[in-house]
Amino acid sequence: MKKLAIVFVICLFALSGKSQGFDAGLKAGINTSKISTHVEDYKPQTINNYSFGAFARLSLGKIYIQPEAYYNSKGGEEINKVDASISNKFDLKTIDVPALIGVKIIDLKAFNVRILAGPVFSFLTEKSVKGQLTEDNLKNSFLAWQYGAGVDFLFLTLDARMESYSKNFYEGINSKNGTFVLSLGVKLF
Repeated sequence: MKKLAIVFVICLFALSGKSQGFDAGLKAGINTSKISTHVEDYKPQTINNYSFGAFARLSLGKIYIQPEAYYNSKGGEEINKVDASISNKFDLKTIDVPALIGVKIIDLKAFNVRILAGPVFSFLTEKSVKGQLTEDNLKNSFLAWQYGAGVDFLFLTLDARMESYSKNFYEGINSKNGTFVLSLGVKLF
């Protein structure tokens, strides 16, 4: 799956170079993530983190394709409802590769408003689990879905997205991650 995602992104970059409606650039942002394992004794807490990477956008009229690749720091903490000194803490570093499709709601030369959605492939580069759970049960790669909206003004692009995982990322426990991502990008060409 990892090789397929990389080949997909390379092909999109190569095809998009021949198009007049092509943008590419760098982006950075913040995210707020919450990891929960649905263990009744624990209450999930949100953690703030960061991301940075690159994006490309191939415009096909009002529809566009936007592959990305970025380094992402995600995590979460669960605090025991009875004894607050006992908690599970997740710290995950990932390479995320979204393959997004979007529609431009407002499409002007200097200003665009758009919506987008699609799968994101996440590959763990570092993982840390503290508490009663172990790192051994964390999956090394997983599939999530992103959906959100964005605004472009001249060479700047701002995206606000939600990300949710389609399956458990922690084997053996019903686990769930929800992430809100806010990113600012600069179009380089």
